[in-house]
Amino acid sequence: MGTVLLVVVDDQLWGEVRRHLEDEGYRVLIRRDGRSALRLAEETAVDLVFAEEVLGSEGGVGVLQRFRLAHPTVLRILVREAESLGGLEAALRRAAIYQTTRKPLDPQQIGLLVRRALETRELARRHRVLSRELKLQGDWPSLALAAEGTRDHHHFDKLVYASERMAAVCELAREAAATDLPVLIQGETGTGKELLARAIHHHSRRNDSPLLVQNCGGIPDELLQSELFGHVRGAFTGAVADRTGLFRAADGGTVFLDEISDVSAAFQVSLLRFLQFGEVKPLGSDRVLACDVRIIAATNRPLRTLVREGRFRKDLYYRLKGFEITIPPLRERREDIPVLAEFFVAKYSQSLGKRILGIARDVLEILRAYPFPGNVRELENEVRRMVALTPDGAYVTRRVLSPELRRVRPTGSSRGGVVELEGRTLKEKVESLERRLVLEALERHRWNQSRAAADLGLSRVGLANKIRRYGLVPRSGSVAS
Repeated sequence: MGTVLLVVVDDQLWGEVRRHLEDEGYRVLIRRDGRSALRLAEETAVDLVFAEEVLGSEGGVGVLQRFRLAHPTVLRILVREAESLGGLEAALRRAAIYQTTRKPLDPQQIGLLVRRALETRELARRHRVLSRELKLQGDWPSLALAAEGTRDHHHFDKLVYASERMAAVCELAREAAATDLPVLIQGETGTGKELLARAIHHHSRRNDSPLLVQNCGGIPDELLQSELFGHVRGAFTGAVADRTGLFRAADGGTVFLDEISDVSAAFQVSLLRFLQFGEVKPLGSDRVLACDVRIIAATNRPLRTLVREGRFRKDLYYRLKGFEITIPPLRERREDIPVLAEFFVAKYSQSLGKRILGIARDVLEILRAYPFPGNVRELENEVRRMVALTPDGAYVTRRVLSPELRRVRPTGSSRGGVVELEGRTLKEKVESLERRLVLEALERHRWNQSRAAADLGLSRVGLANKIRRYGLVPRSGSVAS
């Protein structure tokens, strides 16, 4: 039913209370000082702690305050002396105390207090889970759009897709969610790596514990160490109070580390040790603390390449890739563009209080033809703009497209229809088709000519000749940085 920790001066006075709680089915542990109590809580899962007001040098409030920082999910109850007066409000605020009780002790009252406290905590947990589910339902647009061919779609948490490649990605993510192994998510910027990480967490056994996010890009080592591992007061200039750190704050849950490829070699060593032993040593402290956290890491650069170049530790890479999931860019799964466009139109129609009838077919064809170097994030921003410019009760038309998209000329149907080619003679039509295929290959590989040439079965010189012949130039943002 739960574990109750009693931090008391004289355990003999609590004997009757202890027996009553054990008869009720609770596990009861007793310690006489705050330090040993906190050490026990690091080794054993504790649900509720009682601390006597008069307790050693720091007092019961000080002990409960330290529990608040080190174990925030543990319910805290202060046992006050019968003649104790004043200072209650300050104590409640400092240690975020759930309840107080006074001596002399009544075992029946203590038992009822424990039962109600744990019931309240469980109700709060269920409320968080249900609130998240309701929010997901509320975020899912219910507006039915009239765009033809956009009905057949699937979703994994908040990820929307129709392509087989994304179906395979989400199936692998579901398998990963059923385990506690680390997950490494790779993909270009804007493909939805954080959404996939959240979906994995929400479908795992850890979903009633927190998911905390840390972007590792461009952060100095000391600050990143403090954010993740925590620090003690005085550890460095500006450290005016103890900091728990994300790893300990997410104990029992998940930490998502974005842009993991940007961390320094020194930090890679610290992270490797945490993955190996599950141990956290706050900055400025000589204590090593254990915590149970699942790591999901993400990068927009292939770690295997960085390992080969000696810029990322091989042992850390193998630790992170318990499951390795690569999200393909949007240009390689164009079947997802119509369903994503529909989803975003419905989402932003609701947020703006508009009724949008649908997306015009020629607009969908333009969206399918555009390579979207910014991936799903770019598509979402484009659709948000289109919805804002579309009148209430109307369809999304070419008129509201951005100038860059308005210049796109789809040469055929992406649904497999007859390809329309420019020109009158056979030679002109063949050249039109060749130009389109070369341009599509270049944009698919973000104008990496070596890869595009290999894709087309050409030499690099042969591809360069065709680029000059047809006067091909990259669009803004379509070249890999």
